[in-house]
Amino acid sequence: MARAMLEYTKTVLQKVSFDAKLFCKEVKKAVTVLLPEEIEELKLWLRQFLTDKPELQESLMYLRA
Repeated sequence: MARAMLEYTKTVLQKVSFDAKLFCKEVKKAVTVLLPEEIEELKLWLRQFLTDKPELQESLMYLRA
């Protein structure tokens, strides 16, 4: 079940990546729902996903807390 939540989160983030504000909101929500090891995996995925999306880079600050 936990793995499914991480995959669902990735799907949602891909779908809302057109709006930086909404994307940040979803990243914040993911941090509250996911397990610590899933958050680490999400960080790795986000770094790769955001390589060509500089407008979404600010969302990484929610993962540093």
